[in-house]
Amino acid sequence: MNTTAPTSLDGPTRQKRLVIYLNDHLAGATAGVELAGRMAQEHRGTPYGETLESLRKEISQDRQALVRLLADLDVPVRRYKTYGAWLGEKVARMKPNGRLLRHSGLALLVELEALRLGAQGKASLWRGLLAASAQDSRLDADRLEELLRRAVRQIKTLDSLHARAATALLFPAMRPDPASTPAAGTSPTT
Repeated sequence: MNTTAPTSLDGPTRQKRLVIYLNDHLAGATAGVELAGRMAQEHRGTPYGETLESLRKEISQDRQALVRLLADLDVPVRRYKTYGAWLGEKVARMKPNGRLLRHSGLALLVELEALRLGAQGKASLWRGLLAASAQDSRLDADRLEELLRRAVRQIKTLDSLHARAATALLFPAMRPDPASTPAAGTSPTT
């Protein structure tokens, strides 16, 4: 068992970790914005469309809040990470879905799950920064709490969308077989 007390990190080491951590989240946010945008566009006019458009706007605003936070903390943006995430989202669209020329419908479920994972990661980011805000005056605790509340709402919204989509795609309402349905006015036992 390791019983040594943790050592404090020097300034350059802390800053290096902060640069990596925040840029990794920025890359994830970039992929999330791209995915949410495409989903909102593809599902415009469907029962999911308005909710996805609202999520797209919020996810984009959250990414902008993260960009501002990087600037506030003097963290340089690592563009290769954001470009890589952008490209990765485009490549992920080419995954096989069991159909040769058209959508299987399952993409909606997988994409909602991906957005939910992103919202969970974002909530963890805001929680961590909120905890650190007592140590660093550059972190606005009120703003971080607001961002955390929004991430939690997004998770609930995505859970609701996922449940609706899973039910519709995997367990659609089954129509009763007319031959097995009793005729009007007769009992099922006669």
